[in-house]
Amino acid sequence: MHYKNGREAKNGDKVILIPACGPPVAGILYDAVAGNDFCNGRIAVTTTNDPCPNLKECLHAEDVAVATIPDSSPSGN
Repeated sequence: MHYKNGREAKNGDKVILIPACGPPVAGILYDAVAGNDFCNGRIAVTTTNDPCPNLKECLHAEDVAVATIPDSSPSGN
């Protein structure tokens, strides 16, 4: 995967999309898959109002996805 100027693209890069029409879009590249430079990946748009968390209060999404969450229903079902 490479950008327009030939630089290697990696998920997590800060990017700027300059579309043929419309305003530029700045954000973080994610879900890009090697082997395809066209319509590949997504941009998580960033703003000046984005949350600024303490990382000690956060969990990685993969850890949440595999976590076992106990049943909290009264019957236990």
